[in-house]
Amino acid sequence: MRPLTEEETKTMFEKLSKYIGENIKLLVDRPDGTYCFRLQNDRVYYMSEKILKLATNISRDKLVSVGTCFGKFTKTNKFRLHITALDFLAPYAKFKVWVKPGAEQSFLYGNHVLKSGLGRITENTQQYQGVVVYSMADVPLGFGVAAKNTQECRRVDPMSIVVFHQADVGEFIRNEDTLT
Repeated sequence: MRPLTEEETKTMFEKLSKYIGENIKLLVDRPDGTYCFRLQNDRVYYMSEKILKLATNISRDKLVSVGTCFGKFTKTNKFRLHITALDFLAPYAKFKVWVKPGAEQSFLYGNHVLKSGLGRITENTQQYQGVVVYSMADVPLGFGVAAKNTQECRRVDPMSIVVFHQADVGEFIRNEDTLT
């Protein structure tokens, strides 16, 4: 387990800023202590510094995971967020999309959000902006990328895609063997 390099930190923070903007600093400097990001086997983990100090007692080859997995770096050094980061992204999300109850199941099966399933969308959401997807009962379901801006969403036909699917809580069941 090692700290992220400058380039890795920049790549990861750019991806996080698409979803939570400048609220990234709230992830690191929390009222309940200082938190940090660490890299282990191309996966980025988020943990308190207290847990980090305890984890140093375990050898690297024996350590499987510690903290919460935020995502992983691909072979081409791009950062891909995992659904396990949703609990930390949802409270700080700048742009949100709420889906109707009928479209929840479709989204949880890995499909994009169509205009017919869109309940609400945050004002001034730009095209290709990272959004957190909620149910109408304000339960975070996953995250994605806005396919259209807020004004275009009002005018498009009902079968148009408005949010591209990135990750959802259904991945826990679909990919339980590979999610670590």
